[in-house]
Formats: sequence, structure tokens, C-alpha cells
Amino acid sequence: MWREEIHFEDPYNFDSVLKRHKPDPLKQVDIDARSIRVPVVIGNHSQVIDVTAIGSVNQPAFTVKGQTDKEAVIQHISELFQWNISLKPIHNHFQQTDLKEIFDTYIGTPLVLDFGLFDSLIKCIIHQQINMTFAYRLTERFVKTYGYEIDGVWFFPPPEKVASLTVEQLRELQFSGRKAEYMIQIAKEIIEKGLDLQALKMLTDEEIFHKLTQIRGVGRWTVENFLLFGLGRPNLFPMADIGIQNALKKLYKLETKPTFEEMEHYKQGWEPYLSYASLYLWRSLE
Repeated sequence: MWREEIHFEDPYNFDSVLKRHKPDPLKQVDIDARSIRVPVVIGNHSQVIDVTAIGSVNQPAFTVKGQTDKEAVIQHISELFQWNISLKPIHNHFQQTDLKEIFDTYIGTPLVLDFGLFDSLIKCIIHQQINMTFAYRLTERFVKTYGYEIDGVWFFPPPEKVASLTVEQLRELQFSGRKAEYMIQIAKEIIEKGLDLQALKMLTDEEIFHKLTQIRGVGRWTVENFLLFGLGRPNLFPMADIGIQNALKKLYKLETKPTFEEMEHYKQGWEPYLSYASLYLWRSLE
């Protein structure tokens, strides 16, 4: 077993990260201990990584504990929790905008990534057009039926497993037939047609949109969420999102939700960090 301490200088609010993960029944979060247990797969080896905050928002520090593959795991964990992204220039950018007060209130809020790219894409499909509570319940059933457990932490089933499932098997878990088809199809794209999710990291947002929307069941909403919470892309602003619309209505004291034309106007000064504008607008509704 190994243990590593991580320190950096940017403002970083790990408690907001834990708060985002806490409602998910698959996540092992301890708010009081400021810790989370993360399922990590490096190559063919699966292990549980313990991440604990030992610092503050203004002086972030963490312990990371694992079994093997120390350097690869630390790099992976740093990407998941966005420790490799400096939040200071992003915060400074928004000091000159209408979002200044929100950024000051929620300083150090990072994008929170899903624990795996395949997990993220499948979750995007599961969450389509249903409320969050039912989405969590469906995801939990799916993972606990077809995934695997190590030391009390659940791992998503790999693409090979999902590609072998039938629509009927997923319908038994209360998935719609169409959603079941989409999930299986994505897994088959990886196993049978060579879709490399890791390779998507090298492509532009537009190239990823083009590539993924070729897959049946994958539309703009799904790709936007994957880009945000799978890949952590910094400049996305999902204007059709109800939460974004409500946050803007609140911010600008509008009588009705803003039009797309109004939203285009509002966001002009927020680039190239529209994803963070989205994130902080969501937080402003809490």
C-alpha cells in the first residue's frame, strides 16, 4: 500500500465536490471525514483509492491512498478532481463580469468528473429525460446487477459485459426498451467497432459531437454532459438546460426564463470558461 500527500495553492472547495457526489448511492462519501473512496481501473487492475481532504479552501491539501500503480493513479485522480486545472485565472476572469458575486460566494468550485469515461457516457444515457432520483435508482440497479464490488465500493460493468446484455435483461431493471438498446449499442461501438473513448481526449468538442452523435440514441444533450462531466471541457454552455435558465432568471431578475438570444448575449464575456459559468450558475440555485 502507498500513501501520498498532494498540496497546491489555488482555491479549491473539496466540500462542494463531496456534496455533489453524496446523493449518488453508489458513491462512498464521508462528509464529516471529508473523504471519498474512488473505484479506479488502470489497465486490467481494479482498486479502491481513498481520497481525504486535510487542508482548507485557500490551502488545499489531500492524502491519496492506494495499492499499486502509484504514479498512474495519482495522475488519474488529479484529472478526476481537476487538481491539474488552475482555478485562479478562471476566478479572476469572472471578477470583471456579472457573475462576480456568484464566483466570490462559491470560490474554488471545480468541475466534478465521473469516475470513468464509459461510466459517464452510460450515465448520460440513463439520465436522459428522467428525474435525478429515479436516474440514481436505475444506475444503482444496473451497476449492482452487472458490475462488481471491491472492498465495499462498486465498479461499473465494463463495455464487454454491457455489450453481451440483452434488452430484456435491462427491461427487468425498469429500463425502457429504447434506453436499453442505446446502452448496449454504445458498448458494442467500443467492443465491435473500435470506439476509443480515451482517444476522444485528443479531439475538439466539435469533432467529438460529430463522432458520438453518429451513435443511435446519442444527441446533443448527451454529448454536452459527456464533455462536461466525462472530459471536463472548459467552454460549454448548455442553453437548453432548465437549471441554467432558472439561474439566469434569478440573476437578472427576469419575469420569465431568458430566450436563447438573451442567453447568447449574457454569455459573451464568459468565454473561454463557459463550463464554469454553467457550474456556478447551477450552484447559485442551491
